[in-house]
Amino acid sequence: MKLITAVIKPHRLDEVKEALQAFGVQGLTVSESSGYGRQRGHTEVYRGAEYTVDLVPKVRIEVLAE
Repeated sequence: MKLITAVIKPHRLDEVKEALQAFGVQGLTVSESSGYGRQRGHTEVYRGAEYTVDLVPKVRIEVLAE
């Protein structure tokens, strides 16, 4: 038994679920997370003040496979 963990962008979740169902995966665990890597976040302006958003929203998927 192996645990497979993937961290993806939230808008890709439906595509990944469909692909896993096509391979016969019957269940998976999805949790929301945040992090940064090559993307490094971005800057936003809120009420005239500029601030940096370092952590980008992500989705963590865990699948058990034999």
